[in-house]
Amino acid sequence: MATVPVAQAVASPRKRAEEADEPGRPDENAPLLGIGAAAQRLGVSERALRYYQQLGLIVPARTTPGGLRRYSENDLARVGRIRELQALLGLNLDEIAVVLRNEDRIAQICLAYRDERTSEDKRRELTRECLALQLNLRATVEAKRAALDTFLTDLDTRIGRARDLLAGHQVR
Repeated sequence: MATVPVAQAVASPRKRAEEADEPGRPDENAPLLGIGAAAQRLGVSERALRYYQQLGLIVPARTTPGGLRRYSENDLARVGRIRELQALLGLNLDEIAVVLRNEDRIAQICLAYRDERTSEDKRRELTRECLALQLNLRATVEAKRAALDTFLTDLDTRIGRARDLLAGHQVR
């Protein structure tokens, strides 16, 4: 099954910020996919999409009067980003929610910063906030890396013991 390219998923917060007044909202004329088609295209289950929505990780672009979900390209990119954060960094859904909130806020900051009506003082304030968000994201990734390093050290120790046991068996 086809999935959203990583580059598209990574760029999604910036792309949304630059292309829409409200980050994440689709062009009125863009085609929308039903939940089945969206799930198939992304390689996830419909249940996963519903769960992501229940957790507030995604919001379908539209909901029909009958309650059917309709997903835009931006929605698909966001699910791609969720899957990337799960697979690449091993983040759980609570951690992913924090990352997505930070990325969404950074996209809003970029819009405000680029607005010609934004004063220099406000731009400095926005830059400080952006830096704090980036540092928060880095801390999340660093914590995962530290956990992986600890796991690898433990694994190397167990591998060493197994090799020592094998060496001992060969001597006899």
